[in-house]
Amino acid sequence: MGRTRAALSGLVCAFVATATPAAAFTAIDPLTRQPLSTVEESFRAQASPVPRQVVSFSGRYAPGTIVVSTSERRLWYVLGNGQAVQYGVGVGRPGFTWAGTHSITMKREWPDWRPPAAMLRRRPDLPRYMKGGPDNPLGARALYIGSTIYRIHGSNEPETIGEAVSSGCIRMTNEDVVDLYNRAKVGARVVVLR
Repeated sequence: MGRTRAALSGLVCAFVATATPAAAFTAIDPLTRQPLSTVEESFRAQASPVPRQVVSFSGRYAPGTIVVSTSERRLWYVLGNGQAVQYGVGVGRPGFTWAGTHSITMKREWPDWRPPAAMLRRRPDLPRYMKGGPDNPLGARALYIGSTIYRIHGSNEPETIGEAVSSGCIRMTNEDVVDLYNRAKVGARVVVLR
């Protein structure tokens, strides 16, 4: 669509998603000229300002629960036995924060993006549809939160992790969202705290 990633900054909520095969984005290593297994190999170059790590976690949540603190800009995937995987996240900018308990209702690899009607009213210049892929603002993976329009999804802008910049969705680096996607199941409980 000729739009740059910068033009789409802060606009990262999808309303409808369909899967795009990751194989469609196979890359060639410029040094060896050998195909990389997928473009996800390039995620290694995305340095998150908040490294993923296993931490002590004392909350009373069952293993498999996803807990998000918008004020701390952290997401925890509860492992059990007093531990969780902690990730840095980007959250909703002022006026776009929310809280609640829902579940993961759907997961998609390389999701397509259709901005919600409310977003299009604010930004009529946005594309009505963007095919999934490395330049899509939803990134490599998306986990859909209940009946909300919000998602936990990847981002091609790792510098926004730890910031309040989105339209309410929870952003992660592509590498981190792939890790969470592989851990979390459809039906997993999601608790978003302010």
